[in-house]
Amino acid sequence: MAHVYHEAAFNPHPGKGELTVLFAGHAQTAAQHKVGPQVLDYHLVHTVVSGRGNFRCVHRDYRLERGNSFFIFPGELVTYVSDSSEPWAYRWVGFKGERADEFLSKAGISPDKPVISSDRLRRLTALYYQLEKTLQLAKPGCDMQAGGYLRLLFGEYAQDRLREEVPKEDASVIQQQVEQAIRWLTLQYYQPISIEQMARTLGYHRTHLSKMFKQHTGLSPMQFLLKIRMERAKLLLQGPLTIEQVASSVGFGDALYFSKQFKKYYGRSPSEYRHDQQINPYDCGGSNL
Repeated sequence: MAHVYHEAAFNPHPGKGELTVLFAGHAQTAAQHKVGPQVLDYHLVHTVVSGRGNFRCVHRDYRLERGNSFFIFPGELVTYVSDSSEPWAYRWVGFKGERADEFLSKAGISPDKPVISSDRLRRLTALYYQLEKTLQLAKPGCDMQAGGYLRLLFGEYAQDRLREEVPKEDASVIQQQVEQAIRWLTLQYYQPISIEQMARTLGYHRTHLSKMFKQHTGLSPMQFLLKIRMERAKLLLQGPLTIEQVASSVGFGDALYFSKQFKKYYGRSPSEYRHDQQINPYDCGGSNL
């Protein structure tokens, strides 16, 4: 029979705001160890590390085992009890915050769906351990550190939800790929990048990504990248940077090549555009020719 134990650590300086850890712990329960019926005024999550047990919430019963997590919401009447032959061991964390329900909702967790399964128990257990250890050490800043680990836990649960609910070939997945590429280009436009590099970084085949990108945006990835660079260049040209500095800031190592591309895109050279802006600062730069 497993050795029964119970250990917990409390946050010595719980903060206020969007999300705060109150306490964390782990235990190996005795056979038929029962908690409740009870109502809490904070959130509490348990992740089953081994064994089995039953959880009752909102008049529903759940049979849980290794890899399952169950969430208790404030104001909900709950009861949970370990199995008589395989009593469960679990880790837990109690928390509160004005955005707690929002974070849980993003992971598909609610009072009506308080149970989630994960195939990454080792990762979850490591986060629980670090969170509890942080509270035990009680060093300055432990409240923020513990809150960070809790957000990582929520991130793991959210990824599990996405894998369960989104089919591989679903249209929303393609849309997600395109949006990911757009974000990547928007953040990396100042680098001397190639579409081949982007596709490799994001883990997609270049031909597939380029085709899907154009279907959803009307532009090829390179056209979209040029659009971002040119629009950013217009803004920078309204400031004190030299033409060479603007070119470098938007991913062009050659200022002359940048000037040719700018004129081809807007019908005016960078110098002409800057001159026109100084004459008429209310001019938005003309149309895209």
